[in-house]
This record gives sequence, C-alpha cells and structure tokens, in this order.
Amino acid sequence: MDRIAGQKRTSINLYPQIEPFDQRLLDVGDGHTLYVEQCGRPDGVPVVVLHGGPGGGCSPAMRRYFDPAVYRIILFDQRGCGRSRPHAAVEANTTWHLVADIERIRRLFGIEGWIVFGGSWGATLALVYAQTHPDRVRHLVLRGVFLMTEGELAWFYGGGAGAFWPDRWNDFARLIPPGEQHDMIAAYHRRLFSGDAMTETRFARAWAGWENALASIEHDGVAGDAPADYARAFARLENHYFINRGFLETDGQILRDLPKIAEVPGTIVQGRYDMICPPVSAWTLARHWKRSDLRMVPAAGHALSEPGISAELIRIMDGLRT
Repeated sequence: MDRIAGQKRTSINLYPQIEPFDQRLLDVGDGHTLYVEQCGRPDGVPVVVLHGGPGGGCSPAMRRYFDPAVYRIILFDQRGCGRSRPHAAVEANTTWHLVADIERIRRLFGIEGWIVFGGSWGATLALVYAQTHPDRVRHLVLRGVFLMTEGELAWFYGGGAGAFWPDRWNDFARLIPPGEQHDMIAAYHRRLFSGDAMTETRFARAWAGWENALASIEHDGVAGDAPADYARAFARLENHYFINRGFLETDGQILRDLPKIAEVPGTIVQGRYDMICPPVSAWTLARHWKRSDLRMVPAAGHALSEPGISAELIRIMDGLRT
C-alpha cells in the first residue's frame, strides 16, 4: 500500500523531553560495552529504537516520538559509537554482532516481543533483526529505507547524488587522487584506517560532512565540521560496514528474505526527496512486503527531524498504543 502522508499535520508536536528511569553499561563480550537506557512507562508497550549510521549513536531527541505514558522506550548506542566502548572500534563489529546485541537486550529486560523502530541504517538493522527473530517483532516502523545494496552504495558514493549536489560532491571527492575515485569507499577506507590520527580525523570529517549536507530538504548544502570524536566513530564504522557490504551473504539479501517476515506488520515512512536513501528502496520493499504500509512524505528529505517525517512517525506511534 502506498499513500501520500503528512498532508494534514504540518507542525511537529514531539512529546516532552523525559529522563531515563534506567541507564546502564552492558558488557556484550568481545571487549564491547554498550550504553543502554529505558524511559517512559516501565510496564508500557515496549519499543526498541535503532539509530542510524552505522555509528550515529542515539540521542535524547529520539525519546520524543513516543508517548511516555504508554511506551517503554529502549535506546542504545550500537558497538563502537556514542557512549559505548571501545570508541570507533571495528573489531567484532558486524551486523550479526548487532543482531545478537538486540536479542541480548530483549532478554535482559524480560521482553517477549516489541515494536522495532529504526531509520536509515537503523531500518536496515531492524529488517535484518526481524528476519532473524520474526517471533519477537510486533511491528516494524521504518524511516528512510536503506537495503544495503550495491545500487544504493553506488548512488551515494559513485556520483549519483553528486549529480544533484556537484559542489558538495566536489568537496568530498577532491581529497582523493583521480586514480582512486572509481571506488570512493575503498579510497576513504585506506585513510580512515591509516593509523595516523590527523589523517583519520580529516577524512572522517569529510565523510560525515558529505552525508550531513544532504540530510534535509531545506539544507543549503553547507556542512560544518562535526566534532572529531563523533566524526571518527561515524565515518570509520559506516565505512567498515559499507566496504563489507553490511556483512550480508549476497546483494539483495533483505528483499530475498522478506518471506521470513511475511506475517510481521510494518509501516514505512519515506521522504519523497531523500537524497541519501532514494525512495525506490522503500517503494520496492513495500511492493514485496504485503503487510507493509508505505507513507510517502511529499516535501521531505532524509532526516528524522524533517517536519513531515516527524509528524508522520508520531502519528504512527500514537496509533500503535495497544
């Protein structure tokens, strides 16, 4: 099902900021410790929030999409980013480690099944988690769909998005010698993992800046430098996952495995002018997933904070209260 969303609700009415009732560091093995928090209603409807990136980390603003009188809201920083440690580490850091971490958190909190809410890379991870543990997912709420395919990576790192943002693409590409520009992910990988802190930070900021500049439909394309620690974790983790193609078995694996979630309901929110994760991925996913509802937001890009996307996500979560 495909319908246009965001026509009636034009203002963002985020729920008030709330503080966690539980914060902890969880040892998940392999030398990794995750930051995990719970907020809202302790006996409420459980929802786990999967942040983007990989490497983006969670933020307090992500709590505000859920009615705290109804939902038990669980957020965590994935391996290597945010308040999880070790910072910017890629060892023992794959999609399958993250899927296992999500299950470990579910079992720790004694949750039988939950709503899984994720955007961008968080949508990728939500889909892979659901395909691995379909009996644990009550509903999938996805935003800015990314299916971890060669085509999507080629779009963003091979010049497709650069055709719309040639000035920002030039800023991103010119740091790489022409002879290496045929594979920007590999070229940046060599520099992000060079072992030289100044080089890694310089290229991490350029990597993060290219993505951040295109996140919002109203952005003018000028991206300031991200803080060094954030940029380094974001860029290294994202590049690590992308150069390994998400650690999936084959290109198109998520679409191949959709029969595994045939009985899981899902709602997809997609910005019509998303330059980072083009709408064709969300549309293709919805076409092949019969229990999904695609809501295309007309004047929106990629970011969670886009007014139309925020309003639609709140509307969805208000409708899943029971």
